[in-house]
Order: sequence, then structure tokens, then C-alpha cells
Amino acid sequence: MISQQLNDLITRIGPDTAAGAVHRKYWQPAALTDELPDAGAGDPPMLPVNLLGERLVLIRDAAGALSLATREAAAGEPPAHHPAREDIKLVAGGPTYPVIEKNGICFAYLGDGEAPAFPNFDCFRAPESHVFAFKGLWQCNWLQALEIGIDPGHASFLHRFLHDEDPSDGYGKQFRDKAANTDMPITQVLREYPRPEIKVEETDFGLKITALRHMDGDLTHVRVTNQIFPSAICIPMSREMIITQWHVPIDDENCYWYTMFTSFQNPVDKAVMRAQRLKEHSLPTYAPLKNRANNYHYDPAEQKSLTYTGMGLDINVHDQWAVEGMGPIQDRTREHLGRGDAAIIRYRRMLRKAIKELETGQAERLPMQDRQATSQLVGPLSNDAITGSEDWLAASLAADQERRSAAPWDAHI
Repeated sequence: MISQQLNDLITRIGPDTAAGAVHRKYWQPAALTDELPDAGAGDPPMLPVNLLGERLVLIRDAAGALSLATREAAAGEPPAHHPAREDIKLVAGGPTYPVIEKNGICFAYLGDGEAPAFPNFDCFRAPESHVFAFKGLWQCNWLQALEIGIDPGHASFLHRFLHDEDPSDGYGKQFRDKAANTDMPITQVLREYPRPEIKVEETDFGLKITALRHMDGDLTHVRVTNQIFPSAICIPMSREMIITQWHVPIDDENCYWYTMFTSFQNPVDKAVMRAQRLKEHSLPTYAPLKNRANNYHYDPAEQKSLTYTGMGLDINVHDQWAVEGMGPIQDRTREHLGRGDAAIIRYRRMLRKAIKELETGQAERLPMQDRQATSQLVGPLSNDAITGSEDWLAASLAADQERRSAAPWDAHI
């Protein structure tokens, strides 16, 4: 457990907060490219954006360049509010921020000084044909949204399926593929081996998290996921795709997840991926259709026979229920972390260290602040493998190399 003062320190992200200052040293997803309206007659396209406690508007000028300008917020404005074009009022002389488009997401830099470089991660260097971007609204603080993504053990319980679907019908869905090079669905692995051994290593970009599920026959399932500082994760979705997902603070009590689904060998079927997700979300706010107001469509009959939560087969809904159920800001004064929370503990130490280094004028010591070194970062490795328990590391690397060698784009690491 931690003190209320420390909980406030690591969760609050407004313009004058310590954790907010850390977030402002990094490029943050501000909008999907698909959200920006087409240019009208004589008026530049404008999209309201609520980000890091600020009310902003994304503007594309006549030359196609993007920027974020400060706008006036209406009294009591909801966090995902999209006012009409005629109701947008810019703040004269207010700050503006640079924006860069990357494979379907507009990233903004809200910090002082020169913006950091983008790493050469797979989601950024893959061609547009091999990346699909989407987002969703969660009504909770960004940190609890991130922490569920760096908890490898939760998938064996929160995402437990009592029956396994045909992996051939699982395109675009997480945990539906076969595990590594076997005929065992990944849902079966997670269900039958629920207590992984967790290893955490610090990297140049954040954390590498390895979950080892020791199986019968002296085999081990190796699942490698990553925390990308300050608020993103990179995890395997299937043998073909990975997920890079940012947990972006809107304000202290709301956040968006932004995801890039990156395919190695084949182009992404974006029509299928978009249709799957629009069945679960409403536009233009990208708010989930299953939510606290309708009890996340909880069905006790389904919980008895099909899923652990009784909330359908979309695992994103399971995560949403778990993180929103903690309240707008999780009360960490009452928690008791254990061995399975190794990545969460290590991440909080990294965040507190980054806060301290900013406060002491040592911003260059934060992860990925060296422009040249950051631009050369590749990967990160993120996959599943099953192998003999003695050679799990080599097998994980080999499985990753096999997938990368089949990519028609430069996926080397």
C-alpha cells in the first residue's frame, strides 16, 4: 500500500502536476486520423481534443500540416465532448503544440523544448497497409488502465474462457489464435496454467515482461510483453499481429486507449477490424456500448457456462469493467501487492524516478529522451512461444525471428 499523497503524485496529470510533466516529455496520441473532418469551404478542419487536462482543438491547415491549439471549454464539459464547429472558440495567444501523423494516429507533443524522436518500433515502421488504429474511452484514471496491461497473470482469470473457440475464426480478436506452433488454443493455455512465473527487466524504452507458464511434459509457454514509458504497452495479439496500446489521460478521471494493430506478413483487413470494434463502441466519442450504466451486459448464465466475467467475448470489456470498477482513481492506500505484481512495482519505481529527475533538472535521464539513441530503438520483441523448459529464451527469440523474416517490410531487430 502507499500513502494518499504518493497516490496523488503518480496519478494526477494536469498542467501543474509532477506526473503530468513526465507525460508532456513524450509524444501522446491526440486523435485518430479518421476523426479529423474533411476540409470545408474556406474553413480549416477542426477537431476538439481533450488531452492531459487541457481543452484543445486539432487543426489541419491549407498545406496539410497539423497542430493543436488551445480552446475555451464550456462549463461542465464532459471529457469526451465534441462541440460543433461553430461552437469552438480558440484562446487568443494560447499555446499551440506540434502534431505528427503515424499510421492512423495523430501524436502531439505538449512539453517544453525539443520534442523527442520517435523510436523505430514495429508499429511506426510497418507500412500503412499493415497497421490498423482504433481507440476507446474508459472512465477511470490512466494509471490503473496501464497497470492491468502490465499484469501477465490477470489474463488467466479475467479473460478465462470455459470453452475454446475455433482459432481459424479468431481473426482480429485477442487470445483466439493457436499457441505458438501447437494446436492448443491460447485460451486453453491461459486457463490450464494460471500462475505464471514473471520476470521483469528494465530496457531503454521501459520494461520487458516475461511470463513463463510451466506446462506438462517439461514444456514452458513463454509470453513476452512490454511497457513503453510512460503509458504504453506492446503485447502479442496472435502469431501474426502485435498490439501497441497507449493509455492516454484525458483528465485525472478519464482516459482513452489508442491501439495500433501491426501485422508482420499480411496486410491488415481493416474493414473487418473496424466493423468488429464498432459493434462495441459509439461514435464520435468512441465510448463503449457496454458500460457501468448497463452493468456491462453482465449475464449470469453466460458466466456459468462460457466466460469468467459473464460480459461477452470481447476481452476489452473485461478490462474496462476491472479498471472502472476501481473507481475514478484507484485507492492504492488499501492495496497489497504481491509476487505477481512485479511489473507494476517496477513501473511505479520508474515513474517516481522520472518525476524526481524532472524536478531536479535532469530530464535527459528519462527513458527515450536521447534523440539519436531513441530513433535507433527497434522492436520490441512481443510474442508467444512453447518450448522445452531449459531453452525458453532461445526459443522465444527464434519464434520472433521467424515471424519477422516473413514480413515484406523491414522488421529486423
